Amino acid sequence: MTTALIILPDFLLILLGFALSRWVGYERAFWDALERLIYFVLFPVLLFRSLLRTTIEFAAAAPLIATGLGIMAAGMLLSYLGKYIFSTSASGFASGFQCGFRFNTYIGLAIAGSLYGTQGIAAMSLIAGTMIPPANVVSVWALARHSGSNGWVELLRNPLIIATVAGIVANLSGLALPAPADHFLEILAAASLPMGLLAVGAGLKVVALREATAITGFWLAVKLLVLPVVAWFLGRALGLHGLYLTIAIAFAALPPASSAFILATRMGGEGRSVAAIISLGTLLAMLTMPAWIAVFDL
Repeated sequence: MTTALIILPDFLLILLGFALSRWVGYERAFWDALERLIYFVLFPVLLFRSLLRTTIEFAAAAPLIATGLGIMAAGMLLSYLGKYIFSTSASGFASGFQCGFRFNTYIGLAIAGSLYGTQGIAAMSLIAGTMIPPANVVSVWALARHSGSNGWVELLRNPLIIATVAGIVANLSGLALPAPADHFLEILAAASLPMGLLAVGAGLKVVALREATAITGFWLAVKLLVLPVVAWFLGRALGLHGLYLTIAIAFAALPPASSAFILATRMGGEGRSVAAIISLGTLLAMLTMPAWIAVFDL
């Protein structure tokens, strides 16, 4: 329970972001600009610097990545079953399907940092960074089948993927940044986590919760309840323990990514239903993530 309380401030920042966006007068344009700053500048810097400065034990990290792939595969397969269990439109399924396996990187990095500091951020960066491509590929594939559009270019330009690859390459090459440059990146990286969580809270759409349906509950059950169990069993089977096992379970328990809403709207999907899944999932994760931490005594 003590460990679970460590992540409480992260969720309080989300609630603060929600309060600021509703009752303090910050307009939507402000939050849109902040989200772009976080997505294109602050979070890529955090990923790059964390991976650069941490000694990556690739032999130990390989089971972590394999566990991540197993989590993603389970999430995709189970989420796809919803098509045969529930009655929903093709557009609604293509839009919401991704919420059963996509993950909120902002919350993941914040929680990893709260639990383990820089090492935790580096481990979460590694698993999240390597899982972003398959998550995006499958999400785009599902929506492209429905809309006939093509979003592959977005994969190659994804700043989080670029930062992850750059950080690993820089780490392997032995790059050492001059002290002023490293301190500059440190300041930017430190701003990314609180700003990211505030933006997540500001993006919660309580009105959209009216769009929640039975299949919404199914996808959230897969994401928030089933995948953490998969992570524990798979991680233990692959020899994960300590920090890496904690990060694998925390990764699996993350709520759906807010970028799922952006992708759905850009590709002609049902944005309101996705907003409902993301908002409800984020609120529920405030309860389920600490619960998983307590259950597994992480």
